[in-house]
Amino acid sequence: MFDIGFAELLIIGVVALIVVGPERLPDAVRTASAWLNRLRRGFNDIKQEVQQELHNDAVMKDLKALKDSSEELRRETQSLGSDFKSSFSASKNDSSDPTIAAPADTSGDSGNTRNKQSSAAEESGAPESSEGDDQASPIMDRKAGD
Repeated sequence: MFDIGFAELLIIGVVALIVVGPERLPDAVRTASAWLNRLRRGFNDIKQEVQQELHNDAVMKDLKALKDSSEELRRETQSLGSDFKSSFSASKNDSSDPTIAAPADTSGDSGNTRNKQSSAAEESGAPESSEGDDQASPIMDRKAGD
């Protein structure tokens, strides 16, 4: 804080001893140190209050930024909700339109594949295999016997 060396402190002490006197010097030192402590405490209190206010300002800025972003998210959510509702109502209206054809049934395709496999097996002379058969192949019987 102050650039006071030992020589300066010695001069101040000698002057204080001459001016105040040896009997009242201890009381004067106590009074001066009490005032100095009060002054330091006051500066520390002010410093803490300023730091607290700066922290509060930073927190308030963060809260405002969060509030702004939450408002933006709310608006986006509402617009997405209204878009979804309008597309849902449009698709609902389209599905009730009798001019639109129903999708074709694709479940008959697997039966055609089965028939094609059967006819290919008949042409080659091989016996027809079934996926649901519980019969074991001769290779499996040989492995089981080992």
